Amino acid sequence: MHRIAYTVVPNFQVMVFAGMTVFELANRIAPEPYYDVHLLSAEGGLVQTSMGIPMPTELAGRKSFDTVIAAGALDIEPAPKKLLAFLRRAATSSRRIASVCTGAFVLAEAGVLNGRRATTHWSYARDLQANYPQVKVEEDRIFVVDGPVWTSAGMTASIDLALGMVERDLGTEHARTVAKRLVVYQRRGGGQMQHSALLDLDAKTDRIQSALAFARRNLHKPLAVEHLAEAAHLSPRQFSRAFRAETGQSPAKAIETLRVEAARVMMEQSRHPIEVVASETGFADRERMRRAFLRAFGQPPQAMRRNAKIGAATTED
Repeated sequence: MHRIAYTVVPNFQVMVFAGMTVFELANRIAPEPYYDVHLLSAEGGLVQTSMGIPMPTELAGRKSFDTVIAAGALDIEPAPKKLLAFLRRAATSSRRIASVCTGAFVLAEAGVLNGRRATTHWSYARDLQANYPQVKVEEDRIFVVDGPVWTSAGMTASIDLALGMVERDLGTEHARTVAKRLVVYQRRGGGQMQHSALLDLDAKTDRIQSALAFARRNLHKPLAVEHLAEAAHLSPRQFSRAFRAETGQSPAKAIETLRVEAARVMMEQSRHPIEVVASETGFADRERMRRAFLRAFGQPPQAMRRNAKIGAATTED
């Protein structure tokens, strides 16, 4: 069997169990169980999660595993020396070594990430780069694979990381079946971005939410303030004031945000020509879409597609 060890520190995040569930389901679907999953800590015994729930763990010691995954904690504290020693040994003896969220700090402290490309939760990425300049931090990636070293962003990215490993071990169809059982759309490619600009459009009232929903359904059409105001049952002037008050953006800026986010997803997940993507998301032409991408992401559409492909391709290295 393929032995997997998750290493944890006090106040580790419970989302680590989401990744474990991927391996559990992979075992259920396989003709015979493939994964043998363990939860380890520096001293063994009960370790408290970020929710205050004590969880039993095994002593890391000198045990050997095929895959070792360092879990993160809400507060970044120096990792126990015994755990760092275990991870250093694992980096040379295991088939692969990985981290989830701020677990990247633990791997970096152990020296495992020296000279490697890596990622972590976007809110910690700059701290990781500042504290460990020898690490090549890729700030806004779901997960990064550099040889035998896998690192992922926080929260639900632990699922993407685990699905990527299942795909590597048992094949694409097996990973796709696990994803369906988890009711997730698919395994996101490592090259995709962590943060969606749509999260910044936080409408509070039904009227403004209705206008945004109308806009999302009709991105391929011209969308003037009058169209949105009609969907919200307000006059254009009332709508503009209410929209800015709730979202902090003008209607025109918000529509561009919706368009560019939809275009980004199409660029990352499809092979449609840029002209088709521009048309489907309401940009008059590819040049206007290019300028919108530069404003939103600091890079043109072609670069984002290329980066997404590179991130996905690393899972085949």
